[in-house]
Amino acid sequence: MEFEALEGSETIVNFEYLVLGAGAAEVVNLGDILATLVIFFVLMALLKKFAWGPLMGIMKQREELVASEIDAAENARKEAAKALEEQKALLKEARTEAQKIIESAKKQAEAQRDEIVETARQEANRLKESAVREIETEKEKAIASLREEVVSLSVLAASKVLEKEISEEDNSALIKETIAKAGEAK
Repeated sequence: MEFEALEGSETIVNFEYLVLGAGAAEVVNLGDILATLVIFFVLMALLKKFAWGPLMGIMKQREELVASEIDAAENARKEAAKALEEQKALLKEARTEAQKIIESAKKQAEAQRDEIVETARQEANRLKESAVREIETEKEKAIASLREEVVSLSVLAASKVLEKEISEEDNSALIKETIAKAGEAK
């Protein structure tokens, strides 16, 4: 392989020989290279306009969608945490309210118990007083009956002693007098 100084087109052919290698059977034409480069750049421009632009737009939309979903997920997480805190607060409030209700119910039950005991105590006292009054009434009736009997027996005994008959008027006056004297003696 010797390099000779050749003129014109032979230099290009030899250059192509060097570039393509010693075994290249075809000779590459400079016009083909230029045409290939022009087509390549036109194809790149078309790809940029019709493929890369929309593809990048889709990628940008996808990026925005992912970012918005991340933001939405973060907002949902924050809302869930806020809702959890609210639920905890409501649960705590409900427990406090339930405790107050239980305490109130206990106090009310104690008050009702005390009221029932007091009512029962008053009823027992009323029944006791009623029984005492009834006993006193029955006692007075028994005493009055006994007095009448004593008077009758006394009159009968006195009439037998005197052996005379006492009139009904005398008997009644004597009974009243004896009752009056018995009442004073009491």
